[in-house]
Amino acid sequence: MTTPTSPITTRLGGGAGWRPQIDGALAQVETLGFIEVIAESIGAGALPDGVVAARERGLQVVPHTREALEILCENVAIAQEALPVPLALEHVAALVQWPSPEMDEATFVRELIERTGALLLLDLSNPYANALNHGYEALEALARFPLERIAYVHVGGGVLRDGVYHDTHSHPVVPGVLHLVEELCAIADPPGVMLEHDDDFPPASELIAELKAIAAAVRRGGERRACA
Repeated sequence: MTTPTSPITTRLGGGAGWRPQIDGALAQVETLGFIEVIAESIGAGALPDGVVAARERGLQVVPHTREALEILCENVAIAQEALPVPLALEHVAALVQWPSPEMDEATFVRELIERTGALLLLDLSNPYANALNHGYEALEALARFPLERIAYVHVGGGVLRDGVYHDTHSHPVVPGVLHLVEELCAIADPPGVMLEHDDDFPPASELIAELKAIAAAVRRGGERRACA
């Protein structure tokens, strides 16, 4: 495990946890130095007007990033101590991305895996969704994940609604995710790749077709890796 990071030294002053229900009240507190924001208080889409206004007022806005990593590593260590089997951690799809985040998704996941020694349950639908929704290159991000620590891979379906891609696991797997499967297998050899479908289950013929499409993508990627 790496050496723990140093404590925060920036003086923040008095602060409050931002919630939409108290946004108006917080805007009236002239002595407020910072607000803390969590994803559950924001929801999907752009940052709320109240958070934007707080930034414009000069308030420090603190998302749960480095602190969240510290707590998560502690919780993983507790679980590892209690479990008699190796632990694999799965990352998530996030509808909201903080402006100028302290760490991007790949950096956060890599540091978590390296610090805990856990395995990675790589869900390729999530980096696809995050890259599409937040405007960055999925393949570049995927290459920075700790691919050498993969336990196995999830592949799920999703749907684009009003310009936002939702990782639903109840729709067909989109071509972009199948492309990531092939690209992953071109640079790594995951122990397994599985279809994850949780709701609105399709007819057997469609399910079998999806499984065949995933297997074909794995095969194409493996052939490219063998030739490299």
